[in-house]
Amino acid sequence: MKKILLFFILVSISSFGQIIHKRKLILLTSPFEMTVVAKDTVEANQYIDLAIAEVKRVENLVSDWKPETQISHVNQNAGIQPVKVDDEVFQLVKRSIKISKLTDGAFDISYASMDKIWKFDGSMKEMPTAEAIKKSVEKVGFQKIILDEKEKTIFLRDKGMKLGLGGIAQSFIADNIRDLLKSKGCTSGIANVSGDIAAWGKQPDGKPWTIGIINPMNKNKIFATFPLVDSSVETSGTYEKYVVFDGIQYSHIINPKTGYPAQGIVSVTVFAKQTEIADGLAKGVFLFGVEAGLNLVNQLKGIECIIVDSKGKIYSSKGIDIKKMSLN
Repeated sequence: MKKILLFFILVSISSFGQIIHKRKLILLTSPFEMTVVAKDTVEANQYIDLAIAEVKRVENLVSDWKPETQISHVNQNAGIQPVKVDDEVFQLVKRSIKISKLTDGAFDISYASMDKIWKFDGSMKEMPTAEAIKKSVEKVGFQKIILDEKEKTIFLRDKGMKLGLGGIAQSFIADNIRDLLKSKGCTSGIANVSGDIAAWGKQPDGKPWTIGIINPMNKNKIFATFPLVDSSVETSGTYEKYVVFDGIQYSHIINPKTGYPAQGIVSVTVFAKQTEIADGLAKGVFLFGVEAGLNLVNQLKGIECIIVDSKGKIYSSKGIDIKKMSLN
């Protein structure tokens, strides 16, 4: 899922004895950008080093591509036996299942069990058969993830099942970095983990951090800017990876319940207090469609979203007035 659709507009660089310091690098095989407000570059680098260490710590717990991690051990024992994990990992999986229930399975960390029958590299010449699509998701299903609260074990009921925490782990890391740095005295910053963004505090001049949402119909432009005050945002898009059969466009975001790709939406931005929630709901809204997606978000306190459909029309939840947005 394409998620690097946001950028930050930094207004003040140095004032009130503090500076804004940024560092960009590749972590988790994806872009990572850390922005902090500090008294000097030494303190700023100390904060950012802590953030990088946190990324690596969580990666070594939940990465499914590293065979020695706890999640990999869970996957290796699918259909065989439960695996005891740290409480931190257990609670992350537990929260993921709650988001799966909220989105009726549109978000599902057992998506990694899905057969990769859709290809978006130009090699697909015809649409998969209905039978192949149905078969591709047979092992998927958050209902088959068995948790034992007392023993802190995770058991995947069927052989061949796999958990993939890549997406939710990135948002989990963003939240962790925010909480960690605040506890260490960093009063303001932005953690951008491959498009999962957590912001806290304000810029040195007292102004809020401001994000620009890139226009999915024209990547060289932004269509709106928003202040981001002690909250999180996640933008996902499908406009770059898709296939077309019989005039119908199928995106690379696959519904783990049905095996069919999302249609009709090219971009979803979700605002929430927790990055995990924003991340999970963005996927849910994509697969629900505009009307059902907005209906879901409008029932949730403290959650807002902006949707751009395949024709470029912009929709928003009830807490966002499009007419008053800073449109560009």
